[in-house]
Amino acid sequence: MRMATTLSVVVLGAGGIGHALVTGLDTGINRVDPFKDMKNRPRAGDGMNVLVVGTDGRDSITPEQRKAYRLGGAPCHCTDTVMLVHISEKRDRASVVSLPRDSYAEMPEHTDATTGKRHQAHPVKLNAAYAEGGPGLTVRTVENLTGVKIDHYLEVDFTSFMKTVDAVGGVEICTPRPMKDKYTGLDLAAGPHELNGGQALQYVRSRHVDGAADIGRMQRQQRFLAALIDRMSSGGVLLNPVRFREVATTMLNSVRADAGFGTEQLLSLAKAMQGFTPASSEFVSVPVGDWSFPVPGIGSTVKWDAPKAQTLFQALREDRPLAPRRAETADAKGRPKPVVVDVAPKTIRVQVYNGTRTDGLGRKVDDGLRATGFDTTRAPRTGEGPERRRTLVEYDPRWDRSAKSLAAALPGVELKAVKGRGRTLRVVAGLDFKAVTRVRADEPESGPFEAVSGDQVVCP
Repeated sequence: MRMATTLSVVVLGAGGIGHALVTGLDTGINRVDPFKDMKNRPRAGDGMNVLVVGTDGRDSITPEQRKAYRLGGAPCHCTDTVMLVHISEKRDRASVVSLPRDSYAEMPEHTDATTGKRHQAHPVKLNAAYAEGGPGLTVRTVENLTGVKIDHYLEVDFTSFMKTVDAVGGVEICTPRPMKDKYTGLDLAAGPHELNGGQALQYVRSRHVDGAADIGRMQRQQRFLAALIDRMSSGGVLLNPVRFREVATTMLNSVRADAGFGTEQLLSLAKAMQGFTPASSEFVSVPVGDWSFPVPGIGSTVKWDAPKAQTLFQALREDRPLAPRRAETADAKGRPKPVVVDVAPKTIRVQVYNGTRTDGLGRKVDDGLRATGFDTTRAPRTGEGPERRRTLVEYDPRWDRSAKSLAAALPGVELKAVKGRGRTLRVVAGLDFKAVTRVRADEPESGPFEAVSGDQVVCP
């Protein structure tokens, strides 16, 4: 989750800041050598690949921060988050792939960094690689899993993350529904929020907001990164040399990185990435086949969908975009962006009735709802009783959230709860119907496995 610090550095380097201003900024970076004695590595592809890990280190957290943001407990000295960031060869795209921390992995033969004991290759959860062998074993394990050669390694802890967010003046996050997690202390009402470093850390750490657990957490981390890019590219950080140096110094002094990452790397990106925006970034989580794959002696792990994961990492190696580009997703008719709703339309079953004497109205409503993603029956019926002036949505109270999502697609409808109606919602079209408003789910409709661009998940 704290790869935001690193991605921020890359984006800041895109501002065209002169060499004199950035020279020497990397002197505060703590250096590690994750590539020492590595052999039989994957073949390099086009572009640049950065492995970014967020550790649970909390040694420098103040007592006040520990209490305010629920950061107590002992650290596990493992990677809390692992992300693979690909910067395209043309430096016009950043692809961020989230790797679940509990991913099933085959750890290579190695020497335990703590005990000095020699271990043969064995199965583990991905985040255990750091505990057993530090950055070097983490890089080897990820390369073995993905087949992607890592060019740079960056590591951020809790304190680094908070300092980075505060340095850019915070980030704006929009939540379509209230979010509350008693473990992290997150408590956000529905709507837009300006989050400082500690609040942002609560946001990206929370996994008890809903039933989505780690899936939802990874998606929130991706939303946060898009918001951070938006803040830096539009908030004056890149255009103010003094502000740039202050922010960059804070960021660079907060990370651990390989010896090859520094001032020159920032400058090499600067010229090509001056127009970097949220739309230049894309986010995806590695496809999963089994979220609860049992392994003796380890417990429940996350097993990837091998064919889909292979396709994803092949695209990275070949420097291909993972999400449709802006030109492909633009509305040729100039229609407004879809309204964000709480429940994915494809999960909502709808039966349409024509409550008027207008021929074909039921079919028109059914087709419109189907076009924006609702699971309609495709068999509209004729309503009973007198002609309706106002469109009606009848729903079982157990599916009230689905009813609200459907109502967003039919502005001005009358909502009526009917106990025992079941999961199928009923729409009775009235004389007031004009058109269906396009809607989309708060999260990507196919879960975390469909790539989205940054401009799709930032605040409108």
